Amino acid sequence: MSLSIRGVLAAFCVAVLAVASAQSTFSPARPPAIPLGVKSPYLSTWQFAGGDGGNGGYLAGQWPTFWAGQITAWTGLIRVDGTTYTWMGAPENVGPPVTQTAFEYTSTKSIFTMNVGGLVEMNITFLSPLYPDDEKRQSLVFTYLDVVVQPMDGAAHDVQLYADISAEWVAGDHSSVAQWENGITTDNIAYHRVYRQEQLLFSETNQQADWGYWYWATKNGPRLNYRSGQDVVVRGAFASNGSIGDSSDTNFRPINQDWPVFAFSSDLGRITRPTSTLYTLGLAQEEALQFDGETGIVPLTSLWTSYFSSETDALSFFYNDYGSASYASNSFDNKIAADSMAAAGQNYLTITSLSARQAFGAVQLVGNSTKQYLFLKEISSDGNVQTVDVIFPFHPILLYTNSTLLKLLLDPLFENQETGQYPNAWSMHDLGSSYPNATGHPAGNDEQQPLEECGNMLIMTLAYAQRLKDTAYLSKHYKILKQWTQYLVAEALIPANQISTDDFAGALPNQTNLALKGIIGIEAFAVIANLTGNEADAKNYSDIAHSYITQWQVLGVAQDATPPHTTLGYGLNDTHGLLYNLYSDAELNLGLVPQSIYDMQSTFYPTVAEKYGVPLDTRHNYTKSDWEMFSAAIANPDTQALLIGHLASWINETPTNLAMTDLYDAQTGNWPINAGDFTARPVVGGHFALLALRASA
Repeated sequence: MSLSIRGVLAAFCVAVLAVASAQSTFSPARPPAIPLGVKSPYLSTWQFAGGDGGNGGYLAGQWPTFWAGQITAWTGLIRVDGTTYTWMGAPENVGPPVTQTAFEYTSTKSIFTMNVGGLVEMNITFLSPLYPDDEKRQSLVFTYLDVVVQPMDGAAHDVQLYADISAEWVAGDHSSVAQWENGITTDNIAYHRVYRQEQLLFSETNQQADWGYWYWATKNGPRLNYRSGQDVVVRGAFASNGSIGDSSDTNFRPINQDWPVFAFSSDLGRITRPTSTLYTLGLAQEEALQFDGETGIVPLTSLWTSYFSSETDALSFFYNDYGSASYASNSFDNKIAADSMAAAGQNYLTITSLSARQAFGAVQLVGNSTKQYLFLKEISSDGNVQTVDVIFPFHPILLYTNSTLLKLLLDPLFENQETGQYPNAWSMHDLGSSYPNATGHPAGNDEQQPLEECGNMLIMTLAYAQRLKDTAYLSKHYKILKQWTQYLVAEALIPANQISTDDFAGALPNQTNLALKGIIGIEAFAVIANLTGNEADAKNYSDIAHSYITQWQVLGVAQDATPPHTTLGYGLNDTHGLLYNLYSDAELNLGLVPQSIYDMQSTFYPTVAEKYGVPLDTRHNYTKSDWEMFSAAIANPDTQALLIGHLASWINETPTNLAMTDLYDAQTGNWPINAGDFTARPVVGGHFALLALRASA
């Protein structure tokens, strides 16, 4: 079936669904896209909800999609007393959609409630567990789908359940040949194993991995059937018979040729009470990426290989661990809920609980029992590996959940630069232009953000060390930290015509906010020097930082403005911007910047607020949600509530329809540049800025 025909059919299903499911509730909001399976840069599938391209947040009537927009077909059917309904996806000619009555999301779960013809109710839970403190479990790139069916009219009903995935999951090039097999583990878990026939290690097409093995699994039993084959044939068999038999299509072929799918059907019998069927879906890549470290360019294995002897052992562990995963996820959800409510109320919880999976969905643990790393993909905006100015807005969620993970992100950056793989005197921008190739920039030709990245590295290194009292880490990297500080001493007070992390806004000399980051970076190094017994350095650099901040208050504050505020650039008195770099002064408890600057900005922001937030600066109407939450974390209570409230409203009302963007028009809530350029990014970890501050208090 062509993609264009698929689109027409999906649109038809959406039209039908609009009538059938008009009364669904959404709690705490209807997000722009609903996370289904979100666990890594490659396991990242969503249900588009908002705008013209979404269907309003309904599971049936539209195909799930990879974060970049291509279909990752995931289909669910149910047969009740001989009538077949669709509960997930947009398959054609198999039965009407169920009626969705409710949707709820937590930090780890997306939960749908369905009414099936007034006969049975379905509770469908997508769980992507997050384990900040458990490297073994966090290393597994797997997700759960739990389907509970129960009568809703007091009568017994004859029920069969069906679910499949398509070969679209295994490669971004749909002309590539897929291969597959099925099997049963030693502990009786049935699985389909699907993969790109020609494995291309460390290669992507349309952002999807060209290597690795996908496992779609459920518990084996006498009433379970499996089948692989053409989508319309396999789904049609279930719609007609309530069963798919047991058969394997051995015609390995291009993904877009007769669209192979991999299905399970379960005969639940006559149900009189809640009956659960659990599925798991995951990606097994023994080698995760390549890294230019102290021994040169080497492949790094996924960390799960240190815990499990085979892919199927990992699959079995994950499947059988559902009870523990549910308990741990409930605890994690409850912690974020309680902390967010205590910090700033329901609007803040609406933001943080939607952000958690997206933030962690851009990272993967690699290495072995001796040495571990956490690698990050700059999803959508560039595709770089270990982008320093993406780690920076991401890092508050790590300070809140487990600061050790921040060290695992910084380690490869230090290792590459300290072994002479990078020629410039300032901090590098990233470890490679294309994930998963962390092969560095030996020619020093990475994107040039020297002031930005030096400040970021100094701030984040101290933030980690303060929380875990790891002064040995500071001593280990003291030489290069001092090198970067020397660059800041030369450049921070009067910044050259550089770009900041907001590179899309363009370069500008004398940026007030960028200068502040550099000055805070110098003071951060003074603290580092003091903690490591380098008292002369501590005094020298602290004196410089205090001298610079005094001058900065004259250079960067609009003269005679009402109300007073900092400028976008020195001397540009009619300009303003979010002074989000002020956050680091509070995060590190430096006391470098006078309280009057905090108070001034808190008073100013409400005077320039638009419907969905405060613009990033006066050059455009757009804003950045991560920087808004950095600013909110250090604002007075009224301004904090305003910024958080505007972002929560945006989540519920935005016409964007992809995984949450961090860049949007503050007036309309829509895309300000190209749709999708800033989607699914890990920078939403910055939404935890307030919780990171409270955790360190």
